[in-house]
Amino acid sequence: MAHQAKEVSQLLARLPTDKKNRALCEMADGLERNEELLIVENRKDLTAGETSHLSKALLDRLRLTPLVIREMAEGLREVSRLPDPVGEVVKMWKRPNGLVVGRMRIPIGVIGIIYESRPNVTADAAGLCLKSGNGVILRGGSEAFHSIQAIGEILKKTVEKIGIPGAAIQIIPFTEREAILEMLQMEDEIDLIIPRGGEELIRFVMSHSKIPVIKHYKGVCHIFVDESADLEMTLRVCLNAKVQKPGVCNAVETLLVHEKLADPFLPRIAETLEREGVEIRGCPRTRKILANAKKAEESDWSKEYLDLILSVKVVRGIEEAMDHIATYGSLHTESILTSDYRNAQRFLGEVNSSCVLVNASTRFNDGFELGLGAEIGISTTKLHAFGPMGLEELTTTKFIVYGDGQIRT
Repeated sequence: MAHQAKEVSQLLARLPTDKKNRALCEMADGLERNEELLIVENRKDLTAGETSHLSKALLDRLRLTPLVIREMAEGLREVSRLPDPVGEVVKMWKRPNGLVVGRMRIPIGVIGIIYESRPNVTADAAGLCLKSGNGVILRGGSEAFHSIQAIGEILKKTVEKIGIPGAAIQIIPFTEREAILEMLQMEDEIDLIIPRGGEELIRFVMSHSKIPVIKHYKGVCHIFVDESADLEMTLRVCLNAKVQKPGVCNAVETLLVHEKLADPFLPRIAETLEREGVEIRGCPRTRKILANAKKAEESDWSKEYLDLILSVKVVRGIEEAMDHIATYGSLHTESILTSDYRNAQRFLGEVNSSCVLVNASTRFNDGFELGLGAEIGISTTKLHAFGPMGLEELTTTKFIVYGDGQIRT
């Protein structure tokens, strides 16, 4: 599979944009035409997951609904509408000797993606890799085996119909962990590994790979509620960030509240969250205000719950909030809710995470929501990408040089 992917990657790097865009639109149509089949195959995975007592969060990630299938398809169409990065000259300059030097975007080559639970990653990854001219080898989790195989087969058959080799999109057809170990040794065929899943999976990949890895271990995301925050907006944003989809990496896990706003705000947000089944774990000052809050242990501040649990801490101001984020955060997503322009700009400039927001939910750190069409993952590694990885992040640049006979002396 890796040899085939390497061979076809040379063809993909030269594919004209219109052919790639046509393939993406056909892939989207194929998913929607086969909605019933996908839901039947997904039901096999859900039934097995319920039998093996997968958590509610994992089952939520695993589930394919008509809406999720439409979103997968629309993600592919959105990628087709984006500019093709391959061949773009991003910068040019002239040297004193007359040489004209530039940098041109090129595909990375073959990308291996190892992921858990989420079948929709299959379509996102295949679409982004195709548009950026990369071959892709996908190894999904065993809990989503039937769903992933079904999606992959639809995508492969679709691209083959329009003259692109099916080896451009390959799905490993077995679940044994030995497949991952074999894959991670193939440094001559695979150029980059992107793991998507829990911290255990990512650390396993990091410890065994001979191939460069782009990773994020976990999403310990924070919202800082400044003293000038609008209460009604803050209630709405915090509820969305925690409850809309708690089992994902950009859901908020810790709420930091300015001490001057704690008394009017905390009872209201607690009442709102508790109606949605959220358990609050608070610092001593939080627990004085909220009688039902459980004690937050030291380990809670660095925990990615992926569940209806929220840590809450009352802080003296923006300095303490940013110090807390620097100490316990995971470089993923942080948001400040404020009406103070200076504090907003400080937070944007000084908080060192892959996505920093002002007056918006942490749930927006997502490739589709940020206009990338889809994403292949969110990197908290500053080399070679930081944040959601879209088309540009799946390319690198080479130097191009125009001369008229110059020689080096």
